[in-house]
Amino acid sequence: QVQLVESGGGLVQPGGSLRLSCAASGRFFSINAMGWYRQAPGKERELVAIIRSGGSTNYADSLKGRFSIARDNPKNTVYLQMNSLKPEDTAVYYCYADINISWASEFDYWGQGTQVTVSS
Repeated sequence: QVQLVESGGGLVQPGGSLRLSCAASGRFFSINAMGWYRQAPGKERELVAIIRSGGSTNYADSLKGRFSIARDNPKNTVYLQMNSLKPEDTAVYYCYADINISWASEFDYWGQGTQVTVSS
């Protein structure tokens, strides 16, 4: 059984920084990609950033330059460094992972979500 456990959300003032972490645990064959999505009140869930096993990344265009994703493969952990935060970054941030639980079985997994609030 695979679990994604997030940490690092909270309240921050505009212009501040936060670092989110997400660790995958359980039994699985490989992690193909890990990343972050977010969902603001009244809006659809949107991609923030994703990093693949080989290290390639994709970011939402609007977040390039402010957000940075990194991955620690031995720890099965993904990080999201968020700088110069704006009130419009307020959302629930969800960790995502594309995991092979066996050689032929690939599934998407989601964390429970962590609240990020940017406000003065």
